[in-house]
Amino acid sequence: MLTPAQTEGPFYPVEIPKDSDYDLLRNGNRPPYGGGHPAWVDGTVTDIAGRPVVGAQIEIWQCDDHGHYHHPRDGDRADAGFQGFGRVAVGADGRYRFHTIRPVPYSGRTAHIHVKVKLDRRELLTTQLYVAGDPGNARDGIWRSLDESARAAVTMPFTAGPDGLQAHFPIVVGA
Repeated sequence: MLTPAQTEGPFYPVEIPKDSDYDLLRNGNRPPYGGGHPAWVDGTVTDIAGRPVVGAQIEIWQCDDHGHYHHPRDGDRADAGFQGFGRVAVGADGRYRFHTIRPVPYSGRTAHIHVKVKLDRRELLTTQLYVAGDPGNARDGIWRSLDESARAAVTMPFTAGPDGLQAHFPIVVGA
């Protein structure tokens, strides 16, 4: 099943930040971000046949632990220590990994992380990763708009692992 597309939302960066690597808990030369619950988000990007999408880039963006984005439409109120946006190239096996925080809700939305997959100049997918069991999911209009199988494809548990919290998010695109 293809990973369902979802809205980009209003907070995709106007300008890609200078620090946009895999570690959203380190923003430039600032001390490591201490807010929220650190988590690893990893997975694979494959096509419908299960082949890695070699050369794909994956981006994530999310709010800080107080529910604020690095974006003018949110008043640029996000904690400067939180990078808020990351971009990585998938490996030859399609794998990716980000170090971030377990997402938190903000006004009108359940906890989520925005995800975009690009290949060269093409956008293959924009979606959102939701937290399994989050009580806000049932009140979130965007999450509720998905059918049951689509919800299952984008709603993942954040569980304790050897490196702390982690969520595994496999992404299937029509490359």
